[in-house]
Amino acid sequence: MKRVYSLLVDNNAGVLSRIAGLFSRRGYSIDSITAGVTADPRFTRITIVASGDELILSQIEKQVRKLEDVIEIKVLDPADSVYRELIMVKIRADRKERAEIISVADIFRAKIVDVEQESLIVELTGTQSKLEAFLSLLEGYEILELARTGITGLNRGIKDVTLIDQEGNIRKI
Repeated sequence: MKRVYSLLVDNNAGVLSRIAGLFSRRGYSIDSITAGVTADPRFTRITIVASGDELILSQIEKQVRKLEDVIEIKVLDPADSVYRELIMVKIRADRKERAEIISVADIFRAKIVDVEQESLIVELTGTQSKLEAFLSLLEGYEILELARTGITGLNRGIKDVTLIDQEGNIRKI
């Protein structure tokens, strides 16, 4: 089983390292991890995709919740959440291949972010299945490099939103 966790943490030095260290010490598997500062620079949102059986996944949630910098942890249910991932793909392409690749990119609403004589770089954001479908259509081309961000996500709507005022008071909507 896979589960997506959304953590709201204090934006302190080493917080990502401490969370990753917890996974490492306990032998838990991280499929992907992303982190970024929120609209409030005091806090960071970390999205972790982990896999394991039900017991391991519930232990992950309990152990992460105990960490000092963790303000909140949510399990993002696929039915009530939006997940996205970004990939950048550098593809070897001559003139003929370039037009074909651009055509495929257009179908997926991908962006061509760099073009050189012998290659181009395509950027695509979407669900994992969309990215996998795009990559499968590129199988006949030589992929020189590929970079993926991992999943990031948020719950839909305004339920379960945590707001923190300047004094540090937590309020749930």
